[in-house]
Amino acid sequence: WLKPIWLRELEPLLSHLTHEDLDAALRSSMATSRPVVSVYTFDNPSEKKCTLPMPVVLTSGLRPDLVRTVHRDMSKNKRQAYALKQKSGYDTAAESWGTGRAVARIPRVPGGGTHRAGQGAFGNMC
Repeated sequence: WLKPIWLRELEPLLSHLTHEDLDAALRSSMATSRPVVSVYTFDNPSEKKCTLPMPVVLTSGLRPDLVRTVHRDMSKNKRQAYALKQKSGYDTAAESWGTGRAVARIPRVPGGGTHRAGQGAFGNMC
């Protein structure tokens, strides 16, 4: 179990204080609207050690642009492939060039004059 960085930094400062001292200090210096987190002992998770103010980074607002980006990108994981027909992409006249040309023996698109000519057509080389 890794402790958060902010808690690791605070531990040396809080080690000499008692539970009552911590509670009194937090109650007197903390505004009522600031959220707090409970800190529990590692050996006995049911025993509460103290409460500390929540780190500011956890109380900051959400950026709508980041929420939108994450939501959009996560929804892309559920996409399903689709096409007009089952053999879509396989209806090219591609043939292998054979050996002796210093290229892989994968079916290649015929023709010339376009970027597509000579490209591997439907080989799975993985």
